Amino acid sequence: MEQIASGLEGVVVAATRLSEVDGERGRLIIGGYPVEELAPHAHFEEVLFLLWHGRLPSPAERTALAEALAARRALPESTQALLVDAARRAVPAMDALRMGIASLSLTAHDGTDREAVLDDAITLVAAIPTAIATYWRHREGRGVPPLRADLGHVAHYLWLLDGREADPAVVRALETYCNTVVDHGMNASTFTARVIASTQSDLCSAVVGAIGALKGPLHGGAPGPALDMVFALREAAARSGQSLDVETAEYVRHEVRAGHRMMGFGHRVYRVRDPRADVLGAAAVALGARGGDGTLIADARTVEAATLRVLRELKPQRRLDTNVEFYTALLLHGVGLPAELFTTTFALARAGGWTAHVLEQMETNRLIRPAARYVGTRNGRWPRAA
Repeated sequence: MEQIASGLEGVVVAATRLSEVDGERGRLIIGGYPVEELAPHAHFEEVLFLLWHGRLPSPAERTALAEALAARRALPESTQALLVDAARRAVPAMDALRMGIASLSLTAHDGTDREAVLDDAITLVAAIPTAIATYWRHREGRGVPPLRADLGHVAHYLWLLDGREADPAVVRALETYCNTVVDHGMNASTFTARVIASTQSDLCSAVVGAIGALKGPLHGGAPGPALDMVFALREAAARSGQSLDVETAEYVRHEVRAGHRMMGFGHRVYRVRDPRADVLGAAAVALGARGGDGTLIADARTVEAATLRVLRELKPQRRLDTNVEFYTALLLHGVGLPAELFTTTFALARAGGWTAHVLEQMETNRLIRPAARYVGTRNGRWPRAA
């Protein structure tokens, strides 16, 4: 108890079957499967089932889960009204999502009945895409398309946002993204969900708390700035007449010397390249080859290479490699999502992991209650004591 683990770094707080993050070797295992094997091939419903039940579903079980999710896509009128009002007031997207999910009335209020909590998990996961789309469509002054039961979870999300069925290649790209980021060890939002669950609070409270943690720019709020950087560097190179490589190198040197963090590079856990960056980079390239912005992908790779070169030049003692944020931004832009919805879409995917961790926490629950070392005064005298 004498040594303070700042940020709880290196402290193991739970045993989990859900994911393993190996930062030294750059490896991510989700439910027993390497992310590069799982993410590009699985349907999101299969990954949900894997995390909730510890095994892949049979074809009948996958169909049953897809049907259960489809049956619960509708939001209560009170939640719809709240999201419409949030859109009218231009509330930030993550705030609107937090408000909308908090307004749902679920069944397992004490968080102790696994089957009831699993039932609530299906309801929450099904509601999140509808909540995001309801807010966004009204932000744009449009109504929400009618809900459909014949589309999968990810395809239906794209339908709600655009009002048209997405190309299968676009659905596959976004599904790959959702599978890639569905769970990632004891990250800040997952830990928040487990802390809340450890008090035997309800699932909705755990997910709302996790959404609040994900909103922070040091956790889930960085993909937008990573993409903004690529666009800004392209424009700066066009104005200056310099190559994009030279423009990027000058920019990175300035930012690093000013003490600024390079969005999309470096990670708290990974000491080598983030394996999720490879999975999403391949998906972004494949999408670009199918009619997306291939020039943007090529320019992004130039920015990535120049940034890595300068980081290794200026910080040779640290391994700052590409992380998931960099290619997340490119992939989500490629599937047509506005930057304002990047983090809410992250929440849509990560909700699968949050709910699975709540279910796992329930198995052998112990209230999560770390200690703190008091460093204040002990000799104060209350002024009115006399």
